[in-house]
Amino acid sequence: MRRRVSVRLLAVVAATAIAASAPIPASAEPEATGRQGDYAAAATEFGVPESILLGVSYLESRWDVNGGAPSTSGGYGPMHLTDAAYVSSLPGGHHDDADEDPRGDDSRPFEVVPVQTAPAPDPASMRTLTAAAELIGVSEASLREDPAVNIRGGAALLAAYQSGVQGPTGAASDPAAWFGAVAKYSGADNADAAAAFADEVYATIAAGAARTTDDGEAVTLPARAVHPIRDWLDRLGLRKLARPDGLECPVELSCEWIPAPYQSLGANPTAYGNHDTGNRPQQQKIEYIVIHSTEGSYNGTINMVQDPTYVSWNYTLRSVDGHIAQHVKAKDVAWHAGNWYVNAKAIGLEHEGYAARQGAWFTEAMYRSSAKLVRYLALRLGIPLDRQHIIGHDNVNGTTPAGVQGMHWDPGPYWDWSHYFDLLGRPFRGVGTPHAGLVTINPDYESNQPAFYGCVSGTTPCVLHGSSSVILHTAPDAASPLLADKGRNPTRPASTMLISDHGARASTGQQYAVAEIQGDWTAIWYLGQKGWFYNPPSAPSALWSLGFIATPKAGRATVPVYGRAYPEAAAYPTGVPVQALAPLTQYTFAAGEKYSVGLFAPSEYYRSSTFAGTSPGDWTVISGTTKYAQIQFGHRIAYVNLADVDIRLSLR
Repeated sequence: MRRRVSVRLLAVVAATAIAASAPIPASAEPEATGRQGDYAAAATEFGVPESILLGVSYLESRWDVNGGAPSTSGGYGPMHLTDAAYVSSLPGGHHDDADEDPRGDDSRPFEVVPVQTAPAPDPASMRTLTAAAELIGVSEASLREDPAVNIRGGAALLAAYQSGVQGPTGAASDPAAWFGAVAKYSGADNADAAAAFADEVYATIAAGAARTTDDGEAVTLPARAVHPIRDWLDRLGLRKLARPDGLECPVELSCEWIPAPYQSLGANPTAYGNHDTGNRPQQQKIEYIVIHSTEGSYNGTINMVQDPTYVSWNYTLRSVDGHIAQHVKAKDVAWHAGNWYVNAKAIGLEHEGYAARQGAWFTEAMYRSSAKLVRYLALRLGIPLDRQHIIGHDNVNGTTPAGVQGMHWDPGPYWDWSHYFDLLGRPFRGVGTPHAGLVTINPDYESNQPAFYGCVSGTTPCVLHGSSSVILHTAPDAASPLLADKGRNPTRPASTMLISDHGARASTGQQYAVAEIQGDWTAIWYLGQKGWFYNPPSAPSALWSLGFIATPKAGRATVPVYGRAYPEAAAYPTGVPVQALAPLTQYTFAAGEKYSVGLFAPSEYYRSSTFAGTSPGDWTVISGTTKYAQIQFGHRIAYVNLADVDIRLSLR
């Protein structure tokens, strides 16, 4: 392999020398400096059109350096050079937590069976950092730590890929003829995914881009009309995917059907896996799309979802190229959110990567693919594109008091909700003044860098990185304690900055009722407390917003809060066990407090407890007369009975 790479590099160098011998036009632009200059120099050195190098890098990282920290899938630097050894060294995954029932239905016992699979060999797409180091003769450490060297490594890889398909080389060569090399850079294992990645790169080149990177470097990709020559893709010899009828993906995305098995696991009719059949949305409206991170590799996640003894989700998205696998149809109910009420009304998307584990960022390719999928699903299913309906797994509450503590925290504080909603075409905007009564959390992602710890282990500080999380204090003072969350941390008087502890955090896009304002500090109602965050007019962490709030009815000292919106006992047919309403007794919603209303929820329970629907009432949606409001109660959503609260405009 080392010899083949060296031969390719010689070809690249030769082509660069020829290109360099051409006369420089008198009207040439001044030499670029800074990060822009790094891209220009690498393009010239390795004979890659600068627009191609910039376009590929933008789709990987948006030109950010991320403080030298890897992506959640083990890629480094602006060119996302991957290190499989790092990925394989990461511990455990959240799907193996023993304290959460991913189905979230206490009417049917569930036991997670650990999946034992032989580790798949690391694909070449997960070890490009090593290949780049060999190409340009530098240490792997320098490729991780030095952005200019990282850009050189990415340029060398592109040049080698172009030589491999015998395409024209040179910085002045036609970018349209680089389609094969760009597709190869994706790391995709099939032609559809490689082409989708390359198409997105060329779309970026056509639209142009300009931004200031996370380390303060201004970079511009001028818009340029390029009509890529797609025939170069054929020289990669990649497999072509079958696209069966009924695949629920946008046609422009790379997507395949890898079904999760629905099958009996023994004589007991309650022993089956790994999802439930249904007839959604005709039988029950789908209200939510839940964003997860896989906490493991794409290949390992695909192995897990095909095990009938394990759990399920609807889609898995791959990091390097944004490729999508669908596992469960929208009509059926996957087991992923740990809350049966939410599962029965949700689509679950697993994104390759880790909520922390040292990795701190997700690739632009995956963000874009995910946003296109969510837009497609939202339009098809009538789901509003807001943070009341597009939620993280960390926003899902436990169904009963006992289940609250074990709920998950992915995709974590590093998921860029602001950028994601920009891609969805629904950027967060404020209306009104502080008198409007609500705030929409919206810190500047890149400059908002909370000091978390425990990304690797113990009390080790995490690498400082942009975050969607705003930290909540008990007083308008950064030195004051954090809020307490008695459901998540029953024995602690205050939450912590442990990366997985979101007991005192508000996240971008979430809306809260304003409790008080003092100078540059704003307090919101949060789990029965006033949570203070720094919100100066010069650099606000939130947008003033207007909406509806819930407050206890007059004369009520407190009202119960629920993790699920289940019907009253009288709604259950004879022979069907009544599911307890089970208020979350760790929390109080007291008179004088106000919480933002996200949606109005019918009381429903989808009865499905046996394989093939053999139990009385199975495959039936049981609906009650009780109506609920979904509120933003803490970091997680919760439900209140409409009979217990008054709903009014948020005006202060």
